[in-house]
Amino acid sequence: MTIRRIFTIVVLLLLVFGLFTGYYLYQAIYADNINDQQASYEIFVEPETNVDQFKQILLDEGILKDEKSFDIVSKLMSFENKKVSPGKYTITSNLSNKALIGLIRSGRQSAVNLTFNNARLLTDLSAKLSKNIRLDSLSILRFLEDDENIKESGLNQQTIMSLFIPNTYKVYWSIDEGQLLRRMIKEHQLFWNDQRTKYAEDLGMTKEEIYTLASIVDRESLVKDEKKRIAGVYLNRLRKGIPLQADPTIVFALKEFDLRRILNKHLEVESPYNTYKYAGLPPGPVGMASISGIDAVLQAENHDFIYFCAKPNGNGRHAFAKTLAGHNNNARKYHNWLNSKGIR
Repeated sequence: MTIRRIFTIVVLLLLVFGLFTGYYLYQAIYADNINDQQASYEIFVEPETNVDQFKQILLDEGILKDEKSFDIVSKLMSFENKKVSPGKYTITSNLSNKALIGLIRSGRQSAVNLTFNNARLLTDLSAKLSKNIRLDSLSILRFLEDDENIKESGLNQQTIMSLFIPNTYKVYWSIDEGQLLRRMIKEHQLFWNDQRTKYAEDLGMTKEEIYTLASIVDRESLVKDEKKRIAGVYLNRLRKGIPLQADPTIVFALKEFDLRRILNKHLEVESPYNTYKYAGLPPGPVGMASISGIDAVLQAENHDFIYFCAKPNGNGRHAFAKTLAGHNNNARKYHNWLNSKGIR
């Protein structure tokens, strides 16, 4: 065999090898490498997770089809031995190694829903907040209970609940306590637009006071169209210096949230939240206020009612009165109805 022929064969072999290698590298870089048994997969990456650990998650979950090609592309993209940004990632079945590595290297997380409402205490709120994010309820609670942590909000332990406007928000799973607080401050500012702020100013009340009164109104009635009238009663009392005598504040002071009937003995509880003993608003909300409750206070009915009492039919509606005699008559009917139902 001549040298020329040998050279030709070697060149052809090298060309074939080069073509094969090039094709393999192209496939490794650009071909789909995600199992197509599902249209997409959701994975959660903890802080300090490196590429190898991330890859192992993919393998354990049956998401990655070819480990070797992933390793090759990681090296080509100088991503081996790097940290992966923590978060929730949505990996679709059509992703190539290049696209997958680009996704996690850029930290393009998928948002999660942060939903909360109807919380009584910070412990309840913390549990709701922790449901879809990485933070656990205890770490959130400890953060919110530290005045130094929450001073950015301008609130304190009694009023911090008023920062939280119940809704569903899009956040990242990896959000930390400080980021969560700042997000709620931003949402609070958006909620208190010029119109709501003007309503509060016209009433001569702070946003925290509006929220506190709204939290009481919410717990007085589940009937939405009554809330403005009930808010009007309490505003009348505040203007006249009459104690609110709001049963929800007694329930909050006692922390007996399943209490069905307020008795005279309950009214003796020593607490700044006892609005039978102390005039004016309590030092903070008696739970999370609803948006409808806040707006009911801001746009309360203008009337002369000073009293209200539940109607004796169990439908959640109330009878309103302008005089003590009228109220006592309404209250007697309601108490007789409670007794007839065996509610003690």
